Amino acid sequence: QVQLVESGGGLVQPGESLRLSCAASIGIRSAYMMAWYRQAPGKQRELFARISNAGTTIYADSVKGRFTISRDNAKSTVYLQMNSLKPEDTAIYYCNRPGPAGVGSLNWGRGTQVTVSS
Repeated sequence: QVQLVESGGGLVQPGESLRLSCAASIGIRSAYMMAWYRQAPGKQRELFARISNAGTTIYADSVKGRFTISRDNAKSTVYLQMNSLKPEDTAIYYCNRPGPAGVGSLNWGRGTQVTVSS
């Protein structure tokens, strides 16, 4: 079973940027769709960005134009570039392979905390 390790989170001020990484313990086959999820305090985990094996990306309206998902299959890593961060982006961020209805189909990693606050 693939293990996922997210990193790169931290405390930033509104308007600043962060780059998150998600490393898989074994190769992410190019056939995998991969996605980033986040869970804010008191809210359900939400899928907000996904990338196909061909590099096609889809974003939730809440992050469109600010976040960019990318992948490097050779490094078994998925990235998330987050710009113009807002306080409402505060959450724990996870990556996974979306299954039916977008639910993650691999074991969840621990995630990485992103806090946006002045």
